[in-house]
Formats: sequence, C-alpha cells, structure tokens
Amino acid sequence: MVHYFSSNFTLGILGGGQLGKMLLYETRKFDIKTSVLDPSKNAPCKIACDTFEVGDLMDFETVYNFGKKVDVLTFEIEHVNIDALESLEKEGITVYPSSNTLRNINDKITQKKFYQTHQIPTSSFQIFNSKDELIVAINKYEIRYPFVWKQSTGGYDGMGVCIVRNKEDLANVKDTPCIAEKLIPFVNELAVIVSRNPNGEVASYPVVEMEFHPEANQVEYVICPARIENNIAERAKKIAEKVSNAFEHVGLLAVELFQTEEGEILVNEVAPRPHNSGHFSIEGSLTNQFEQHIRAILNLPLGNTKSKIAAIMVNLVGEEGYTGDAYYKNLEQILSLEGVTPHIYGKKQTRPFRKMGHVTIVNNDISKARKIAELVKKTIKVINR
Repeated sequence: MVHYFSSNFTLGILGGGQLGKMLLYETRKFDIKTSVLDPSKNAPCKIACDTFEVGDLMDFETVYNFGKKVDVLTFEIEHVNIDALESLEKEGITVYPSSNTLRNINDKITQKKFYQTHQIPTSSFQIFNSKDELIVAINKYEIRYPFVWKQSTGGYDGMGVCIVRNKEDLANVKDTPCIAEKLIPFVNELAVIVSRNPNGEVASYPVVEMEFHPEANQVEYVICPARIENNIAERAKKIAEKVSNAFEHVGLLAVELFQTEEGEILVNEVAPRPHNSGHFSIEGSLTNQFEQHIRAILNLPLGNTKSKIAAIMVNLVGEEGYTGDAYYKNLEQILSLEGVTPHIYGKKQTRPFRKMGHVTIVNNDISKARKIAELVKKTIKVINR
C-alpha cells in the first residue's frame, strides 16, 4: 500500500487558484507533499505547496512533463490539456478524475449527449456548429425565443452562457459551436456534491439551494440544507448519484440541478472537482469537500458528509466599477457578526464579478443564517484601493 503521509509521495495539482489553495489546507493537515502548476506566477496556491511551477495548462508538453514528476495528478480547473492526461495514464501515472471523464464533461455538447445516452433527465436542446446555423434555425422557427445559449467549450463562472429572449440578445452570442436549451421555468436551482473513490464507494453531501446574481450568472448564496421537501431532496440526490456512476468519476462531482414547476428534477451541468456549491462544508460539515476530494483520489475511506450545523455561503466578488489592487471594505464589521467566517482567496487584483473570496454563516436556525448572510452581502465590498 502506498504511504501518502510524511513521505516522498507527491500529489500534483493542475491549477493554482482558490480551489487548489483550499485543497492545500487539507494536504498540509495530512502532511502530503504537493506540486502545483499554474499559468500565473502569483497564483494563490504558490504560498502553500511544496513545489510551484509556472506553465500553460493547455500546452501538451507542459502538462505532460509536469505529470511525469508526480505520483497522482488531479486538477482544480477543467481547462487543461486532456491529451496530455491521457498520455500520462497510458504510462502509468494515476490521474483522477480520469481523462475520459473530463472529455465527457468538458464539451457541453458531449455532456448533453451523454445524459441522453444514459437516460439522465435534462432539458431539451439542439446543437449548432456556428452562430449562422443558429440564426437560420431561428428564422425557420425550428427554435423559438426564449432559450438558453451555451458555447460548447471554454465557459466558466457564468461566461459562455446567456439567455436569448429576442433578436437583440443574439449580439451576446459568439460564433462558435453551441447548444440551445429550452428555458426551463424552475422553482429552485439545486446542487449535490457526490464523492466517489476507485473502489466505487460513494458519499453525497446534503442537497443545497443556490441563488444567482441576475446579471452575472454567478451564484450569490448557497444554502444548506436546501429549503425543499424531503422527497424532492431524495430524488435530487438519487439522480446526482446516477450521474456519478454513469461517468465512473473518481474524486468530487458537483451536479447542478433544476427543480421545475411541475416537480421534475433535471440535470443542468456538472463539474468534476471541488465546487463553489460545496464551500459551505468547510464550516458546516463533518468532512469538508476538499478533504473528501483528497480522500477519494487517494482511495482512502470517504469521510462523513453529514452537516454539523445549517450553513450559508456568500460569494465575495469584485464590485462593478472597480478594477485594480483589491481592498476588502468593511471586512472588520462582518467579523463581529455571529457565526461568520470569511475566506479571502489571495487574488491581488479585483475586477467586476471576479470571485475574490467567500463568507460562510453558520447558525442552528437557517432563517437566521439567511438574514445574517443578507447583511454580510450588503456590508462587505471588494473594491480597489
């Protein structure tokens, strides 16, 4: 058996952003040696890993050469060179989640077809190779307003997705392969974090409820537990675990879902890594999502995913109209509030809607936590100096 702790074993992480930084909290706790690759010399991970390298995550040689120096390779962002991961796997390097899992997820067209093949409920959609194809279909009334446009690759944090309600909205659509999804009238946006190790052991976190910013298409609040009926929560968890088993993923899989007005549960999309919808677990769960990811990819026993207390996560993003050196206005004020823990990601530069941190609010009463979360959101502002 491989000995991971206080040894020469090295875990490699592709991507050095906030998710990687929070993974490193756990590797340092366990004294697991780490190496990180990121394009930025000032990446948040730089301060906490054993070895840090600067390089292009989409470049085959860079990723391949980095991977040859580690024992297990994982990633905190999907935009990496998948061909390099596949080559490393063929040469005996353990990569989790696998290159095959990532191929099925990274392209939204492939992902939606995967759901169809595996009879996983999702919104109806049409595929287009270009903007011109999409416009032709609209003019022929083969697709009708409103619909959700998603570019097939490269979308992240609300980028590459928009609601097209009329002809004028087509100005926001790029000329790229895409899908057009039926706009679902939903009552809740939900998410489930599913963990799975190579032995096939599965453990899911409680269903959470997400509230989105109306303009930026980013999550503003994550509420755990979701304020839904138990039977809805059980169905959501069952579908999420079906998705996990279909992908045969190892590590964490964040499954985003819609609860429709008719009571259906539909899969929106997934992310094969620690996820914004799981940050509440740092303060709110017996085992946080980052420790769970480490346990899963190293084939260790999975931790208990039960909640210790109700928790709400508030994203801290750069204020509109501010770009430059980051300044966290009124941070001291929110520290005086009950059950509040801020997490600052270490990004030196702010810009509108850039994720700069998050704040978790815990309370035995979820309604009280939600009120405090609202106050936190109104109080703290990420601006420039």
